[in-house]
Amino acid sequence: MRIGFIGAGRMGHGMVLGLLKGGYSVFVTAHRNRSAIDDLVTKGAVELPDPRAIANGTDCIILCLPNSQIVYATLEVIECVLRRGQILVDTGTSEPASTRKIAMRLKACGLVYVDAPLTGGPEQAARSELGVLCGASLEDFDAVSPILSCFASTIRHMGPVGTGHTAKLISNYLAIGMVALVSEAFATTNSADIDWRKLYEVMLNGSGNSGVLRKMVEPALYGDFDGYKFSLANAAKDMGYFQHLNKAHGNSPNLANAVEQIFLRVMQDGRGAQNVSQLLNLREPQSYRTDHDENST
Repeated sequence: MRIGFIGAGRMGHGMVLGLLKGGYSVFVTAHRNRSAIDDLVTKGAVELPDPRAIANGTDCIILCLPNSQIVYATLEVIECVLRRGQILVDTGTSEPASTRKIAMRLKACGLVYVDAPLTGGPEQAARSELGVLCGASLEDFDAVSPILSCFASTIRHMGPVGTGHTAKLISNYLAIGMVALVSEAFATTNSADIDWRKLYEVMLNGSGNSGVLRKMVEPALYGDFDGYKFSLANAAKDMGYFQHLNKAHGNSPNLANAVEQIFLRVMQDGRGAQNVSQLLNLREPQSYRTDHDENST
């Protein structure tokens, strides 16, 4: 099977490597991260000039794109060369309502559309240890599972098209909410003149221990506020999608409303390109209290 991959950036790089190791012929096109494409070509991927060429010459097209708007724009470019029987897999975090509309439109043309958003980051992608929340018919799920298993160690069928993206938004809300909690907790730690390192080390033994806590705080102890490599813009986007989901289901959660406001404010401040762990860096690095010498290893 010939697989086209659109969006081979920081996350997609590891996914393409997994597909190559799985024996698939993989075709990529230039991304803003040129070095990722160059590396993939040296490892066996074939570069094509644009997304239309990718769609024209492959059996399955994997999309690893930032949001529903870019997915729509990409489909507008490639739709004229799509053919019956092709499978399109959206591995990004898209809006479920948009996903269902796209799937219905493509189904009428004899194409298959699957939502397969991911849990994990570039490190897990490089190790083929991502998680997949898949929305598809059982038949389509069986068809794409061998492909997904090349870069994922946990794959779950959530239900029909759109349920994968619904589940992903719920999962992302949990993580993004924890980002907000960690950033506010350590802002209070700062103002209360409590040693970050000592508090963090004891937190690791408690119920507050989490991947979010470790990604954000441990690097920050050494002045690195980019430990959690997920942009504030993506967090704000996902919170917006999650709120649309709540509205569609008649929910009005107070906590989600508060979390959304935190990320809307940082977007208004022009910080969208920063990683979420930069929320810890509201003051100059030297202003937080930690005794590096006493606890260094």
